[in-house]
Amino acid sequence: MSQMNDRRPPMPPTGGPQAGPDGAKKKVSRIDPYARQRGPGGGGPRGPGRGMFLNAKPKNAGKTLLRVFSYFKYFKFHLIAALFLVGLSSVLHLLSTYLLRPIIDNYIIPGDTAGLARQLIILAIVYVGAAFASLAQSKLLLVAGQKITNRIRRDLFDRLQQLPIHFYDTRTHGDTMSRFTNDVDAIHMALEQTLTQLISSVITFVGVVGIMLFMSPLLFLITLGAMAVMTLISRVIATKGRKMFARQQSAIGEVNGFIEEMVEGQKEIKVFTHEQYAIDEFDELNEEYRDACVKAQFISGIIMPLMGNINNIAYALICIFGGFMAISGNFSLGTLAAYLQYSRQAGQPINQITNQVNMLLAALAGAERVFDVMDEEVEPDHGKITMVPAVVDDKGEFETDAEGAYVIAEKRTGYWLWKIPQEDGTFIYKPVRGDVRFEDVDFSYDGEVQVLKKISLYAKPDQKIAFVGSTGAGKTTITNMLNRFYDIQGGKITYDGIPLEQIAEKSLRESLGMVLQDTHLFTGTVRENIRYGRLDATDEEVVTAAKEANAHSFIHRLPQGYDTMIVNDGANLSQGQRQLLAIARAAVADPVVLVLDEATSSIDTRTERLIELGMDRLMQGRTVFVIAHRLSTVRNSNAIMVMEHGEIIERGDHRQLLDLKGRYYQLYTGQFELT
Repeated sequence: MSQMNDRRPPMPPTGGPQAGPDGAKKKVSRIDPYARQRGPGGGGPRGPGRGMFLNAKPKNAGKTLLRVFSYFKYFKFHLIAALFLVGLSSVLHLLSTYLLRPIIDNYIIPGDTAGLARQLIILAIVYVGAAFASLAQSKLLLVAGQKITNRIRRDLFDRLQQLPIHFYDTRTHGDTMSRFTNDVDAIHMALEQTLTQLISSVITFVGVVGIMLFMSPLLFLITLGAMAVMTLISRVIATKGRKMFARQQSAIGEVNGFIEEMVEGQKEIKVFTHEQYAIDEFDELNEEYRDACVKAQFISGIIMPLMGNINNIAYALICIFGGFMAISGNFSLGTLAAYLQYSRQAGQPINQITNQVNMLLAALAGAERVFDVMDEEVEPDHGKITMVPAVVDDKGEFETDAEGAYVIAEKRTGYWLWKIPQEDGTFIYKPVRGDVRFEDVDFSYDGEVQVLKKISLYAKPDQKIAFVGSTGAGKTTITNMLNRFYDIQGGKITYDGIPLEQIAEKSLRESLGMVLQDTHLFTGTVRENIRYGRLDATDEEVVTAAKEANAHSFIHRLPQGYDTMIVNDGANLSQGQRQLLAIARAAVADPVVLVLDEATSSIDTRTERLIELGMDRLMQGRTVFVIAHRLSTVRNSNAIMVMEHGEIIERGDHRQLLDLKGRYYQLYTGQFELT
């Protein structure tokens, strides 16, 4: 089973300034655990950063946008109503400004107090309507955005559960996690804010330009010139800003990566007394981050004053020319007042559209990453043979009816039958015994380097088969073939005479129990972690499994016993205790076939003896595959397979292999080390 956390060994402080060949300082590369998930200019561990919105670009924006919109089919009312309210709010804001023209010309200048009061009431209603429409569309899109991203997140997680192990083996866990955080958050921000603001800005811009042209084409030339200058400056600053924000995000990535590395490597730092070294290097990285932030924020900060001043200059010019036009009688004061308000509004949509387009593209880039995972091919499962509980008598024999057919139990009994469908629609049943055979099995992870070469072996029920050999010899790969984490390229594997690919994966894996070298414990109680092996296990069965694994004694001494909380992958337990819980988890699953992959590699000799006593009970009535570096744990195996370079070079029991005086003999006597 793939480990769901991305644990790395603590690393001593590396990096720091060193002189390069040219005498300039350079940094030794240091792994940044967030760099992969952010990408260029990413947002770091706190979520999407501003630099991300300036840099990320989707490969196929149109296709991705349509796919995101496809989620609105579940919330059509929200989308239609929100878009209508966005348009209504934008139109009402435009109308509120235009109403200044008749108010001044028809009521203020003539001195019509009653008419002015009526117009002010109408203006107030327009403002209230615009505010209500804006509030309502925000509420609708807030609800819809949360529901859509919730559904996207659920679909993404569902797909992850269906993906094969090689998907996780070829990707960093941080990168996978970023799909749920940075990328989905970017989608949510686009749905809740960016999309509506973009539509509103477009409507406002088109409306303002149209009304200004209608009011005075001559004055519009001044506004057009100002907008052209603002657009040009915006493009220049945005180009410069991309580089500055990219540097800022890179710098924060360096700082975050260094901090995490130092926190994980505190023991090494203190052992080698490198505290001052770490402080000095952090000061340098922190100073680089400060410098990058100052420059990036300066670029970001000057755009609004520049735009504001250009807008003020245009406003002054319009006042001058508009004033002369009003004095000459070619322009009313109401029209001039309304036009001046529109000139103030003309520059805002340009900046907003530019920013919102960048943010929308960033969100679509994140959506593409999410959909890339959703489009990954699921784990193939063409097996039709399933496992059903069987009825057994007091002697443990499978019961049959009067016609000699096996009797199926209504609930779990601990004994199982293979339910094999026939072409005529009927089924035949066959006891699950645990007879496993490999016949000339070939396998390669990448299609080029052969990891397993013509592997042939068999394991009968109740037998213990051990694999020994150097690291990389192919021992663990054999067990990965057994549970179909990977499919073989040549040969055949049978389980009770049934080709492995014909068995449904769920049934196949339910019949197997695995204890891996790297134990993963989930956040929860000790009881819940043991019960993870079989979720319907009772408390009594959990305790029984713990006793079988010899874990009960140490669990009983924990502060809350079986209700003790495990956090941070079992950081509050010793390695041996974590391994005992993993064995208890396998025991409660009550598998037919048990796989122990270096199950005692990280356990002290005393704990190992406790495990061996428990394992002797656990292995009774089961087929067991053992991978071990400690040869003392495999002496009582029925057969020991010595592997090198993907091949079985020796086989036999402990005594036979010692008499052979080959590689096993060298390993056992210490003449050759497992490396």
